Amino acid sequence: MKRIATFEKVSLNEYIKSSAEETYKDIILPKRATAGSAGYDFFAPFSFTLNSGESIKVPTGIRAKIDEGWVLKIYPRSSLGFKYRLTLNNTVGIIDSDYYFAENEGHIFIKMTNCGNEPINIEKGKAFAQGIFVEYGITYDDDCFAERTGGLGSTDRK
Repeated sequence: MKRIATFEKVSLNEYIKSSAEETYKDIILPKRATAGSAGYDFFAPFSFTLNSGESIKVPTGIRAKIDEGWVLKIYPRSSLGFKYRLTLNNTVGIIDSDYYFAENEGHIFIKMTNCGNEPINIEKGKAFAQGIFVEYGITYDDDCFAERTGGLGSTDRK
């Protein structure tokens, strides 16, 4: 199996811009549950409850250093989507390889909504999302040489 990425924590200074300092030490780096798993589980840095129709933006405290030509796609954990209709607000999160170098250190945020009828309780340290690395290609006539500076939505700000 080709190894193409590493997960790291963002710095404490970056993390406390969006979350409580006391949860930083307990951040768990994403990992696969089994040798055959494609997805790396993302673990909740704190406990939260989502009632029907509610949304939350979770600052994971995680960044991914990804080889060029690969992307990390973020999805809800299959069981939470299936049982509770938990969805990501952007349907699939796309973490580009150059996001690692963004002004926010490539801090991965996961925003989701409970589209079901029952409350969802996610305990601190429990898996709530998963990331899958996917190789991608570009067109023969691609001439993009711009470099990323910002985070979410920054490619539109030129």
